[in-house]
Amino acid sequence: MVGVMGHAEMAAAAVRYLRSADAPPVQALPRPALRCVGEDERAPVGQADFRRVLGNFATGVAVVTAPGSTDDPQAPVVPTATPAAAPAPGSAPAGFACQSFSALSLDPPLVAFMVGRTSTTWPRIARAGVFCVNVLSAGQGELCRAFAVSGADKFAGVTYDAAPVSGSPRLAGTLAWIDCTIHAVHTGGDHLIVVGRVDALGASDGDEAPLLFHKGRFL
Repeated sequence: MVGVMGHAEMAAAAVRYLRSADAPPVQALPRPALRCVGEDERAPVGQADFRRVLGNFATGVAVVTAPGSTDDPQAPVVPTATPAAAPAPGSAPAGFACQSFSALSLDPPLVAFMVGRTSTTWPRIARAGVFCVNVLSAGQGELCRAFAVSGADKFAGVTYDAAPVSGSPRLAGTLAWIDCTIHAVHTGGDHLIVVGRVDALGASDGDEAPLLFHKGRFL
């Protein structure tokens, strides 16, 4: 079994390769052929029941972002955001809405989020090697919906600045932000478990409530 250090080293090597000039254009990973039951067996839990029951667990909502780069094959020629500090010409940041985010470790400071293996945004985050988690406030439901749409211009009209270490978009009006470097990536069925080492973080001074998601809707 590969140890924790082995996973971290493999993740670092993968990120270095993705960022190299020899890396092919990033593409979504295919859905893995991983099954806990055989083709001729009945699945122990149906997907509809799984979603219905797990939907009873209320979660916070975040937007995970990463900086763009001029060698990103998915980046448009013209920047699509309206940030406080505009990115370099030819670059475009990446981001997606995420419910499956959590703190993982105090020493060292680690966080984790889960992303679908078919995500088209994840390869761009992996290429950057860094990310920022933006914890949304109760009034940012529409912002969350914008980042949940695949293939859309997610940063159009969105105000942000650069996180201090990674340069990832730090969205305005959020409750907190966590600036990270990718530490390890693990497989988890049809998702990937991404572990980030925290380089910087901060929270707002206000007392606004968080955006919560429960049974398919915002609270």
